[in-house]
Amino acid sequence: MAKRLNNQSTVGDVLKQIIQVNKLQPGMDQIDVKDAWSNLMGNGVNSYTKNVVLKGSTLYVELSSSVLREELSHGKTKIVTMINEELRRDVVKDVVLR
Repeated sequence: MAKRLNNQSTVGDVLKQIIQVNKLQPGMDQIDVKDAWSNLMGNGVNSYTKNVVLKGSTLYVELSSSVLREELSHGKTKIVTMINEELRRDVVKDVVLR
């Protein structure tokens, strides 16, 4: 049973507790990573991005351009770092470009 919050709790604190109690964090991470990818990569890369999926700590990105896939594969560690900095916590440990 979840502990009862006092009347001075902020909405953010209440939402964090709801996410924790209901084990919603993996789903929230999935949404956050998709948004971070979209924000960080810009319109050029996003126009060739078909799908972005987070499974565990691995980010799977499906691209429609083999040239872009090859170019991004050289900067995988930078992509991981940028996404984790955007989210302010370590969510992604590896990137797989398809």
